[in-house]
Amino acid sequence: MALNLRGRSFLKLLDFTPEEIRYLLDLSKELKTLKRTGIPHDRLRGKNIVLLFEKTSTRTRCSFEVAGSDLGLGVTYLDAAGSQMGKKESVADTARVLGRMYDGIEYRGFSQDTVEELAEYAGVPVWNGLTDEFHPTQMIADLLTIEEKLGRLKGVNFVYMGDARNNMGNSLMVACAKMGLNFIACAPKELFPAEELVEECKKIAKVSGASITLTEDVSEGSKNADVIYTDVWVSMGEPDEVWESRLRLLHPYQVNKSVMDNANSEAIFMHCLPAYHDLKTKIGKDVGEKFGLTEIEVTDEVFEGKQSVVFDEAENRMHSIKAIILATIGV
Repeated sequence: MALNLRGRSFLKLLDFTPEEIRYLLDLSKELKTLKRTGIPHDRLRGKNIVLLFEKTSTRTRCSFEVAGSDLGLGVTYLDAAGSQMGKKESVADTARVLGRMYDGIEYRGFSQDTVEELAEYAGVPVWNGLTDEFHPTQMIADLLTIEEKLGRLKGVNFVYMGDARNNMGNSLMVACAKMGLNFIACAPKELFPAEELVEECKKIAKVSGASITLTEDVSEGSKNADVIYTDVWVSMGEPDEVWESRLRLLHPYQVNKSVMDNANSEAIFMHCLPAYHDLKTKIGKDVGEKFGLTEIEVTDEVFEGKQSVVFDEAENRMHSIKAIILATIGV
């Protein structure tokens, strides 16, 4: 059933009903089929969007740019050096200027307050490409991937391993609660999601029939998992002492063969990328030299194994972002 999301901003999944999320998933599938079969779908020709990036990203930028091109949109990219926002111009003033020139604004950066303020003043849809608190565009791609691979969402046992007190842990817990997946955060206690958000998600889960579980026990947490998901443990640019303490704390939560063997036989492995599964990146090489590790949050065996769906997941960013843009700008 088609729903009217025209004019809505996409800031966090808490703002959307399961029916609205379902609509975005179905629209993503439709647009993916059109893309795969080479059928043009430039329904937004003549409209324009701007991408504000305070944090760099391969997948988010490329997904928005290709999605925009396929929809017939003009796309402007502004990185931190290319915009005066927060330096010579306030967020509110930037929003009001860009809202007069563009039909939609994407923001990828640090504060959730920034993307909320952009949406308050822009007068056009604003899309959250990532903040420190939430990563909602990734969630539609992840739910789409799970449904494609497992054939269902409701009742899926979803395990997130590592640092669960971050934008990915927060967003995945919300997504699971909304759509009826059983969410298990398998992490050190000090890195469990914030209690307030956990309680909010438990209330949502009661309606959807899902459950929310927090555990420090890797064996118990990964048992009977249908999805094993992880993310990087340390943000780029952090000092060595942060890396050392995080690696020591989180190493027991590395996704390796024993973790996957403990999950269901048809379980899939997911990661929002980039992943430090070998020494072929500068950061991976540096960590290897300083701390003697060849793999960090996931082993190369799992990352390259038959249960890994990370590149299908990455592709789905494009299709799901296209759906979010089309649904909120409208024809």
